[in-house]
Amino acid sequence: MTTEESNLVEVSRRIEAPAALIFEILANPQRHMDFDGSDMLRGAVLDRPISRVGDTFTMKMHRLGRDYLMVNYVVEFEPDRRIVWEPAPGDVGTAGGDPSKVGIPAGYRWGYSLTPDGDDATVVTEVFDCGPEENRQHLLREGGEWINGSNSVRESMTASLERLEKASTE
Repeated sequence: MTTEESNLVEVSRRIEAPAALIFEILANPQRHMDFDGSDMLRGAVLDRPISRVGDTFTMKMHRLGRDYLMVNYVVEFEPDRRIVWEPAPGDVGTAGGDPSKVGIPAGYRWGYSLTPDGDDATVVTEVFDCGPEENRQHLLREGGEWINGSNSVRESMTASLERLEKASTE
């Protein structure tokens, strides 16, 4: 299932695994490469699971021929149910050359909500909220398709949920 409204994209998938197991993977930045459908992640900087709102985790990224860092601020955290973060540029190049913007959230959010569906299955919804209208203009291709690297955001999210299913059921 896919929804797209103004500044929000949601993609859902039913996964034959308990919510607690799936959430454990989502809350471990070291595991994010296991389910990254954008192929932009290159690894986590620290080996520490997310445990609450206010935690941060930094990811090594690669896009358009350039390596960079993104600092992610956890803004919602409900064990086994919901995890959401706001990315921020982690280096000057990603901050558009402005050092004052390093570590300042870029105004969009990524997250996951988990809804148990029986004892050993979960509906997982990945959510991308691009935030203010000015962000939307930078994240759309001609024709209104969301972009994320060379794929659309929707394609990347669909691939992420497929990979999350594989990581959760191996």
